[in-house]
Amino acid sequence: MDAASLLTGLLIGALLATAVTLGVVSLTARHRPGHTGLEPVHESLDHLHRLLAGIERARATAHGELREQMGTVGQASAQLKQETAALVTALRTPHVRGRWGEVQLRRVVEVAGLLEHCDFVEQPGGTNDEGAGVRPDLVVTLSDGRQVVVDAKVPFAGYIEAVQATDQTVRDQRIQVHARQLRAHVDALAARRYPTAFRPAAPFTVLFVPSDGFLTTALEAEPGLLEYGFARDVVLATPSTLLALLRTVAYSWRQERLARDADQVLEVGRRLHARLSTLSGHLVRLGSALGTTMTRFNETVGSYERSVLTAARRFDELGIAETALEAPPPLEATVRTLRPAEPDLEETRDGTTG
Repeated sequence: MDAASLLTGLLIGALLATAVTLGVVSLTARHRPGHTGLEPVHESLDHLHRLLAGIERARATAHGELREQMGTVGQASAQLKQETAALVTALRTPHVRGRWGEVQLRRVVEVAGLLEHCDFVEQPGGTNDEGAGVRPDLVVTLSDGRQVVVDAKVPFAGYIEAVQATDQTVRDQRIQVHARQLRAHVDALAARRYPTAFRPAAPFTVLFVPSDGFLTTALEAEPGLLEYGFARDVVLATPSTLLALLRTVAYSWRQERLARDADQVLEVGRRLHARLSTLSGHLVRLGSALGTTMTRFNETVGSYERSVLTAARRFDELGIAETALEAPPPLEATVRTLRPAEPDLEETRDGTTG
C-alpha cells in the first residue's frame, strides 16, 4: 500500500467516525423535541454526506483510470516480451547473427570516417595460399598500401543462453560454452589464412565482436582468450577498440592525402617558376628590341629632317606644293628594363634575402 492510499483511508475513517458521532447526537436530539439547537448539526451531517459521496466518486474514477493504465502496461509488457523472444529466436539463427554483425561493422566504419571503395571494400573475394576461396566481411586499406582483413561472424548463442538463465550454476556453464565457442571461432578464422589472399596485407586478421559484453563475458570464463588469439594472428576487437583502430587508419589516410597534395603543389610551383623565368627572358629581349627600334626610328627621323625635308621645303617656298610637309616627331619614350626583386623590409632586417 502506498502513501496516497494510506492517507485516503485515514481521511475516510476520520470522516466516518465524525459521521457516527453526529448520528448519535442526532438520535439523541430526536428524543428531546423541545430542543432545536441541533439544526446546524443536521446541516453539517448533510454536508459531510455530500463530501463523502464526492470522495467515493473520485475514488471510483481514479480506480478505473488506474485499472486502465495497468492494463495498458500489461499489454506493453506482453508485447515487449514477445518481441524480445522473437529477437532472441532470430539471433539464434546463424545468418541473422552474421548479418547483424555486418551491420554493426558497417556503422563502426562509417563513424570512423572511412570512404567505401577508397579506404575499405566490403566482402571482397580472394584465394588463399592453399587455393581455397575466402570472402571476409571487410578489407581496410592502410596508407602504405597494406590491407587489414576484418571478419564479423561471431557465435554468441551461449551468451544468449547465459543471459536467459535464472540459476547461477547454469549461467556459469553457459558462459563457459560461450568462451569455448569464441575460442573455436578463433581457430576457424586462423585456418582460413585471410592475409595470404590479399597481398600486401597485415600479418593478422581482426575478429570483430559486435558487442563489448560478448567479449567481456567470455574473458570472465577464459582470461587468456586475447593472448590465445594473438598467438594465432587473430586480434579480437569490440566496437570501441575497432573504432579506435579505424580512426587511426583514417587519420593516416588524411595525412597521406595532405602529403600527396603538398608534393603536387610543390611540383606545380616549380613548373610555374620555370615558365616565369622563360617569360622574363622573352620580356628582356623584347624590351631590348624595342629600345633598338626606337633608336633606329629617331636616327631615321633625324636623317629625314636633315636630308629630305630641307630640300622639300623649297617647294613650299616657291609655292608649288599645295600643302606643307609635316615633320615626324622623334620618340622620347624609354623602355623600362626588368630589375631584380627588392628584398622585403622585414627580411632585410632579419638578414635574409627574398
